[in-house]
Amino acid sequence: MPDIKTVADKADFIVNGYAFTREGDCIHVLNLNRPDKAVVFSLDGEVLETTMDNIELSIASRYLHQNLKYMED
Repeated sequence: MPDIKTVADKADFIVNGYAFTREGDCIHVLNLNRPDKAVVFSLDGEVLETTMDNIELSIASRYLHQNLKYMED
């Protein structure tokens, strides 16, 4: 299980308890309230890996697309 404080500190942005962190060509998203729920997106928003259900995945995807401009290049 990841260290929540470390993930939150490293995140590019956090929206409603979801930490978004760009690592290379991927964007990692962790639900800070349920750290067993995570997703890895490609930079174009394709799901590469996930432990989220479809509803939570659509929420995380929407947050990503709404806030992608805040990701550092």
